[in-house]
Amino acid sequence: MDVTFKKKKDVFEGEVALKSSDLEESHEKFSGKIEDCVMDDKIITIAPECVRCNLCVEECPVDAIEDSKSTKPARILDNCVKCEICAQTCPVNCIHVIESTAHVNDDEVKYHLKDIKVPHRKLQMQEINVNPEKCVSCATCVKFCPTGAITVPEGEIAQIDKEACIGCGACVNVCPEGSIELIRELGPVIKTKELLVDQDTCVQCQVCEENCPVDAIKLEGDKVVLDQEKCILCEVCSRKCPVGALKLEMM
Repeated sequence: MDVTFKKKKDVFEGEVALKSSDLEESHEKFSGKIEDCVMDDKIITIAPECVRCNLCVEECPVDAIEDSKSTKPARILDNCVKCEICAQTCPVNCIHVIESTAHVNDDEVKYHLKDIKVPHRKLQMQEINVNPEKCVSCATCVKFCPTGAITVPEGEIAQIDKEACIGCGACVNVCPEGSIELIRELGPVIKTKELLVDQDTCVQCQVCEENCPVDAIKLEGDKVVLDQEKCILCEVCSRKCPVGALKLEMM
């Protein structure tokens, strides 16, 4: 996806005023002018094609994804730190990382949205079996299997084609009786970025340490020390650093 669309600036200002008035305790009309600017952001979203495997939920390092159910897909929560691990993990590419840019000028607001390609971790089924004592032949697993590897012949338990199974675990997650057992191999997260630390620019304010969601960065003396094993390359410290001493760059 690579999309650009525009909106008249006065329309945008009217929408902002309307939303602001809803938040104000007083009934005074909000009036504010939006100055020309450029704003960049990154959005992570889960498409309706989610197969309910919950791999993204299991792998999210900050618990920022709400569990999927057979009745609804997984959902990104507000505490997402945009580390992209979920997108690398999704077995069916339904988690999208989107770069968004908004240009505000004299007459209009122009938005640009672009899908970012994210590499995928290794995922492989090692063993999968159906417990005949528990399976009730409801075929819920069939509905969500992304490769069509499961069938439920009339009067029989679920049958799994192990050659077609990719080990995503959707069937395990949605089975109401817990009748499917899966062993799979999930490869390591692929590092596509690196966090650069400018020790000379750092002012030892400890903002990075206080805000790191996984305790991967510490201030020891007058030096910033980064634990590479813990760091999830999530942009939190680099965005919050007041002097630009931390920069997250593509490798």
